[in-house]
Amino acid sequence: MDAGCIKNAHDPIMIGKATCGDIPSAKTKAIQGTYKPIPSLYYLVKIFKVRSFIMRRKIPESTLPKLDRSQFITSEGLQKLKEEHDHLWRVERPDVTAKVAWAASLGDRSENADYHYNKKRLREIDNRLRYLRKCIDDFKVIDYHPNQEGKVNFGAWVEIKNEKKGLQNRLRIVGYEELIGNKNYISMDSPMAKSLLDKTVGDEVIVKTKMGDFVWRILKIEYQK
Repeated sequence: MDAGCIKNAHDPIMIGKATCGDIPSAKTKAIQGTYKPIPSLYYLVKIFKVRSFIMRRKIPESTLPKLDRSQFITSEGLQKLKEEHDHLWRVERPDVTAKVAWAASLGDRSENADYHYNKKRLREIDNRLRYLRKCIDDFKVIDYHPNQEGKVNFGAWVEIKNEKKGLQNRLRIVGYEELIGNKNYISMDSPMAKSLLDKTVGDEVIVKTKMGDFVWRILKIEYQK
């Protein structure tokens, strides 16, 4: 015991209080099983990252935010989704899987570009397959019906004209998943489609955009039968 401890031991003020000799060392606590080391900052950060990853993995898809988009599709649009799904599942995925297996057989994967590229591509294919299956199961097919004639409904080809700007377009209103690769298709959730729905030939509609309001007149309405 050092001089400071001896002094405190005889100090009337310190009587009844813990002295240096009364304070157990870390070694003593370790023997008694009561010693708990303070975790390092690196350890805490690592634990936080691991727990965050686990929490993200446990979040069910049903609780994730959903985009406000209509779940409608044309019959030909659904057929294209099915064809894409079949091509990915029967052709592209087996080919990429074989490439991953071949690249893995070469040994060290840390600097194997073929392995990492095809592994990434395989994940992309699997994600797209899951998405396509969900679309095929959830989307509602809207087929042509004679009652649609004369009015703008889902699936209609609409010819419109902006007389002030001298513009004329021919557009088809479809589901958002049908837009890729189709220049003249617009989503039924777009401002233009919302303005055109249920209108007839000769009607004028006002389409509100960030660039201003545009007035279009409906010239023709057609359906694919």
